[in-house]
Amino acid sequence: MTKTKSPGASRYSSTCDTLFINANLATMAGPGTIENACLAVKGNTVEWTGPMTSLAAPPESLAGKVIDCSGKWILPGFVDCHTHMIWAGSRAKEFQMRLAGKTYEEISRQGGGIFSTVRAVREASEDRLFNLAKDRLTRFLHQGVTCVEIKSGYGLDPENELKMLAVAGRLGRNFPVHVEPTFLGAHALPPEFSERSDDYVDLVINEMLPRVKSQGIATAVDVFCETIAFSRNQTERVFRASADLGFRVKLHAEQLSDSDGSALAAGFNALSCDHLEYLSPKGAEAMANHGVTAVLLPGAFYFLKETRIPPMALFRKMGIPMALSTDINPGTSPVFGMTPVLNMGCLLFGMTCEEALAGVTINGAKALGLDHKKGSLEPGKDADLVVWDIDSPADLCYFVGRNPVETVMISGEIVL
Repeated sequence: MTKTKSPGASRYSSTCDTLFINANLATMAGPGTIENACLAVKGNTVEWTGPMTSLAAPPESLAGKVIDCSGKWILPGFVDCHTHMIWAGSRAKEFQMRLAGKTYEEISRQGGGIFSTVRAVREASEDRLFNLAKDRLTRFLHQGVTCVEIKSGYGLDPENELKMLAVAGRLGRNFPVHVEPTFLGAHALPPEFSERSDDYVDLVINEMLPRVKSQGIATAVDVFCETIAFSRNQTERVFRASADLGFRVKLHAEQLSDSDGSALAAGFNALSCDHLEYLSPKGAEAMANHGVTAVLLPGAFYFLKETRIPPMALFRKMGIPMALSTDINPGTSPVFGMTPVLNMGCLLFGMTCEEALAGVTINGAKALGLDHKKGSLEPGKDADLVVWDIDSPADLCYFVGRNPVETVMISGEIVL
């Protein structure tokens, strides 16, 4: 990242609750960084950023609490915009079977695949699911994640989909991390609806969606549009019903084939289209025209040993924002952290460090419709930030397995 002048031209003479001094800032509000800088927090928002030389008085006279960063770096908290964090059971045995040469179809016939997770989720109590997800979310918090999207999609019936969303709500109430719950009832066709996919879509539309809406337990609706999941027409039905209820939509799109789902989602002003290895120029153009964020999931790409990468040149040419996410789930992306995803985004998808870091901050927030208040360190935005003990922001993309988190603040409160 290049150095830049501070966006704050005037001297800081106000008073704040917390003042970070002697820091290096990558605000992600634009290109460049600010070295030997300070950041003021008042209430739950960022009040000011600028160079140390802009302080109009000694730091102790300007803030209730002064934190000397001693040259460490401050970045916005990570936004993990695509996760399946709530599940029960383990798929490690399937991993071993795949290493031994078994195909997904063979594993499914032996009771594995997504339906093994569905069975485990259906059998687990809400408290059990909460405790399992609590451990995962705690690990993410300790690695600098301050905002996370959590999908349902392993219940696949009204009772268990609502149970998963109830768990997501409990996580949001019991953790400082901001949780965005997404309803993914159209994730896969449950066994009891074998050969009756339209009937299952009817259930999603006529029973699940209204109950999710009436209980206020999701902020968006997702669908898996793919040959192994739901067709474009079925996806359109779910999107239309969701839009009628006032939900924003997003899509698992073009992961294994080009189903033209991205163009469909763009027509509904989707928040994001996710995966996108088989995205066509037509789909990319539709996304660009409607301001849809591309969410890239290199963990699944890596774990499934895929070879076709998303059309990175198209994203850049058309100005489509690129977000990165863990896609944490038990089957295809058991990735417990954002720094491995940053590294994979660079090495597998050819992203620059600047693109990757934008992908887990400001563009991750865009993928959730939260970029007006999260994802960058600007006056008036939520004071969600992490102090990192690193030499440069690129270190977060370079090192794998190192966790240099020093301090985490969420909404103006230091939580780590």
